[in-house]
Amino acid sequence: MNVRASAARALGQVLGEGASLSTVLPPVLNQVDSLDRGLLRELCHGVCRWHPQLQAGLDRLLVRPLDPREHAIQALLLIGLYQLQHLRIPEHAAVAETVAAAGELRKPWAVGLTNAVLRTALRRRAELAEALQNDEVARTAHPLWLLERLQQDWPEDWSAIVAANNTRPPFTLRINPRYRAASGDQKNGELIDKAERVANVETALMLNTAVDPMTLPGFAEGWASVQDAAAQLAAPLLDVQPGMRVLDACAAPGGKTGHLLECVPNLDLTALDQDAVRLKRVQENLTRLGLNARLVTGDARQPANWWDGVPYDRILLDAPCSATGVIRRHPDIKLLRRDSDIGLLASQQCALLTSLWPLLRPGGRLLYATCSVLRQENEQVITRFLTMQADAEEQLIFASWGRRLAHGRQTLPGEIGMDGFYYVLLLKRDRLSEPA
Repeated sequence: MNVRASAARALGQVLGEGASLSTVLPPVLNQVDSLDRGLLRELCHGVCRWHPQLQAGLDRLLVRPLDPREHAIQALLLIGLYQLQHLRIPEHAAVAETVAAAGELRKPWAVGLTNAVLRTALRRRAELAEALQNDEVARTAHPLWLLERLQQDWPEDWSAIVAANNTRPPFTLRINPRYRAASGDQKNGELIDKAERVANVETALMLNTAVDPMTLPGFAEGWASVQDAAAQLAAPLLDVQPGMRVLDACAAPGGKTGHLLECVPNLDLTALDQDAVRLKRVQENLTRLGLNARLVTGDARQPANWWDGVPYDRILLDAPCSATGVIRRHPDIKLLRRDSDIGLLASQQCALLTSLWPLLRPGGRLLYATCSVLRQENEQVITRFLTMQADAEEQLIFASWGRRLAHGRQTLPGEIGMDGFYYVLLLKRDRLSEPA
């Protein structure tokens, strides 16, 4: 099967149906030769990463617009342009293989179109480059709404955020502290020699080249997990202690659940998620790590349907968000997210906080986290919550990583290899102990 045709089919679902790459890519990967899977991933992620730029170029190259229903052909043309502009594939091979893919998509008319568009792109390369440099959306490869929000929220840092979003992410592992304590670094000395430690994150090792995790010594036995360094900050911040009753709300796929239990195995931990299918991934991860938690399917906004009435000592709320801090890992966010989503997400985040707060015992702590860099989802949500909740107060996070905000701390994409994450720690005061 032509790998470019396979990539076009997958990307066509993203462009036409609003599907995510994480949903459409796995089944397509299983249909191609194992030697082609790396190129398939590169084409799909690369086209999404540079889509605003590639689409602007394609619009200039087409004599007439494509039929809006021809999503796979649109994707294939973008794949062709991506190869010519961003990959080291020889130009003649990129053109020939992409034209052949048009034939495999059973669109005879698209064969000639693909050939003409790509050859014109080569002939007009300098002209197109100059035109795209004068278009801010094309030059930065970011949709206008996101570009404007980044410029507003991070006036001194937006260009660095944009640059980081357009790079391939590092491959970061979380080293299981139980295995490190038992065997030291000798258990996988060769890997550690090739890896870079991440400042301020004791469990993180960063590799510049991604590998199949199952090929790593000890991975199947739970020695390590794949997790960005910024996501590894959550468990230490929550400061769980043996025997504590802990709720990991919105837990799937379970990376932070596993990390909490690696730190303190004897927790009474409930992993909650409203998606039963994604909750299975939590169990798979825990099984590989040799850890146990209570898995519950339910909506965190409706605790009456699943909560047993016993308060929690700690709550981790890794809230659904725009994921604008992890675009380099999930570049299809540029295509799938809309400006109108942000206000809806902020309302949902406020609802989650308000619903979960009564489940926390007095003196307990709730860690609110997002993988967003947008202030409307982060400190503005917390400002609103603290205004409404008289028994809530912020516990300052004293750390050398990230940026101190009005409430909480923010890591930005690319800083010391991290993704963009927001954290704020909230303490529940005992009202009875407050002075009158």
